[in-house]
Amino acid sequence: MSTFLFDQTIFGPVISRRLGISLGINLMPNDSKLCSFDCIYCECGWNPEKGKVKAILPTRDEVRILLREKLEAMKENSGLPDVITFAGNGEPTMHPDFPTIISDTLQLRDEICPKARVAVLSNSTMLHKPKVVEALKKVDDNILKLDSGIPETIRLMDQPVGRFDLQSVVNHLKLFDGHLVIQTMFIKGSFKGKPFDNTTETELTAWMALLQQIQPQTLMIYTIARDTPASDIQKVPIGELEKIAIRVREETGLDVQVSG
Repeated sequence: MSTFLFDQTIFGPVISRRLGISLGINLMPNDSKLCSFDCIYCECGWNPEKGKVKAILPTRDEVRILLREKLEAMKENSGLPDVITFAGNGEPTMHPDFPTIISDTLQLRDEICPKARVAVLSNSTMLHKPKVVEALKKVDDNILKLDSGIPETIRLMDQPVGRFDLQSVVNHLKLFDGHLVIQTMFIKGSFKGKPFDNTTETELTAWMALLQQIQPQTLMIYTIARDTPASDIQKVPIGELEKIAIRVREETGLDVQVSG
């Protein structure tokens, strides 16, 4: 199916289903995806084959200069963003200068648009790096992925690149002491002949058990809204997501946001 890449380091603003008017920051290449996951539902498509594409990342200085230029232009036109969001063509926390780029961004936010929030959309795979965790704790909304409570389901849906240990990820998520948002994608279908459905009773029970350990301040649940690289993926109806949200609220007491 048709997917797309973000072709600029600073992109948008766009209307986000979950965040409002969002100005995006892409710390990955502008011409290819680079990620520690290769999710079967990713709107940016698949990771390129190893060695086929040279990954050129924006420098810290480039990000700071481009962000300042964009925010000042938006301020002149009375159109400042609700949120500055690190997203784009892969996992932002993989950038070697991620912690210092976060510091620069917070400084520019405070100077130019102090009412805007700073958000990071992350797949939670770089939390073994203390400086990444420290940087994420500084932002307003560190939105971290947890698509299932079952390792085999994550390996099928999210296709981790290299070693993946779910319990280790959960242990690192607990280090945030509740200052985090957990984001979960709900889908059904099959991939390479293997069926999956992370809305089953077994899946939900395992997932909620981990949520109770992590105790996030908010939980975001959603389903696909754009084309996906894998073809046999089904969107979960909004009514089913709402039922999951009600159950989570009742059984865990957590705050839940739903996006169809």
